[in-house]
Amino acid sequence: MSTTTFSYEFNNECFKGKVSFPTGIFIDGKFSAGSDNTTIPVLNPSSGKVIASVAEGTAKDVDRAVQVARRAFETLWGFKVSAPERGKLLNKLADLVEKHSDELAALEALDNGKTFGWAKAADLDMSISTIRYYAGWADKIHGQVLETNEDKLSYTRHEPFGVVGQIIPWNFPLLMMAWKLGPALATGNCIVLKPSEFTPLTALRMCSLINEAGFPPGVVNVITGYGNTAGQAISGHMGIDKVAFTGSTLVGRKIMEASAKSNLKNVTLELGGKSPNIVFNDADLEQAVNWSSHGIYWNHGQCCCAGSRIFVQSGVYDEFLRLFTAKSQSIKLGDPFVSDSYQGPQVSEVQFNRIMDYINSGKEQGATVHLGGEQHGKDGYWIQPTIFTDTRPDMRIVKEEIFGPVAVLIKFEDEEDVIRQANDTMYGLAAAVFTKDVTRGIQLAHRLHAGTLWVNCYNVLFPNVPFGGYKQSGIGRELGEYALNNYTNVKAVHVNLGQVL
Repeated sequence: MSTTTFSYEFNNECFKGKVSFPTGIFIDGKFSAGSDNTTIPVLNPSSGKVIASVAEGTAKDVDRAVQVARRAFETLWGFKVSAPERGKLLNKLADLVEKHSDELAALEALDNGKTFGWAKAADLDMSISTIRYYAGWADKIHGQVLETNEDKLSYTRHEPFGVVGQIIPWNFPLLMMAWKLGPALATGNCIVLKPSEFTPLTALRMCSLINEAGFPPGVVNVITGYGNTAGQAISGHMGIDKVAFTGSTLVGRKIMEASAKSNLKNVTLELGGKSPNIVFNDADLEQAVNWSSHGIYWNHGQCCCAGSRIFVQSGVYDEFLRLFTAKSQSIKLGDPFVSDSYQGPQVSEVQFNRIMDYINSGKEQGATVHLGGEQHGKDGYWIQPTIFTDTRPDMRIVKEEIFGPVAVLIKFEDEEDVIRQANDTMYGLAAAVFTKDVTRGIQLAHRLHAGTLWVNCYNVLFPNVPFGGYKQSGIGRELGEYALNNYTNVKAVHVNLGQVL
């Protein structure tokens, strides 16, 4: 069966050039059509029009990919390739991503809707640095020699699981792929990865770069497909030893259930959030406003750690609201390929409708729409930056993850009051504190129930610093040395040197 191909000519101020690459499923280093020979349409969210078709992978394709990955692990990868060689290949891949960074940023902007400028400066930059970071770890993964007694040598080994399944979201397609590939490959695992059906283009382009870098066939396999078919097949496959997922808490539960019902595979989850952003009376208001705007509107609010609950102390609430409103009004919604655009469209009609449903629920439940709250323009999936005030803790817009450019401003009186409100959530992914009192900032960072705490900044991430959630925001950690633990089993070895029975 022949595979589909994506060809597109970019001609805008940010990127000019023609791209063309296969868009089939990628198994054993080769592209092909899916087993049912069906395709998935890919839309440009700026216009709502179809721009490409990619192969639809099914459970049969996942099964074939798992068999190939297992064979590759046992014969071409895993213990068959030295750690320095794994690092060398990862560095080659990082170099190729850097070489093609403009093209990859353009693809992200095209099927995701994020601006080319942010895709290049944030997504591509951190993807490259993440792959390089884990290239450096490849030959530094080791166990310990443990003191027991003179008649025994006891030591540990950190061994790869074997075949791991990875399911990545649509909000940061390439970046999440890098976060998943880096530690899994550095530790010697083979991969079956499913990108989102909304944003598959960069993942498929990466397949050709993986081949070009020299990875053996079958080490990385990519199945484009729907969550309820290909994703479900990965989660419940008896031949997959571990699954890593980034996405909603609802789907995370389904993945844990599928793991429990199959082979009790190891699971790591990076899930949703409803992150509190706390501004005290003594904060630098100009900086607090700038960072808070970045915290909620960056990536169009489609960020799991978005600072969507903005708590402002009563002494500066009115002034903060005035400045934050002006900052929100200054955000330019526009063509993702225009250099001064900050916010593009939401990723899909499904996501657009979901956000508008939350906005309507806020209106119906009595909150005040201080700014925005409507669609922007007529074509595509654009939503105005939106600010709600006069909310109650029981409102959906206060309790639930919206995943859009929608902020709620909440007035508070003192530290105990805001700590109670901030922690009153099922989520625990991130939080932020703005204050000139560093002691207060650190103390609150220790008392807030979240995996990442920012003091006087927001949405600042580094490859060597772990990221993950408390409570229903996930299990395990991405990034840093901590992520390596997600992809290895620890084996204890006891060698008898002289004990006689």
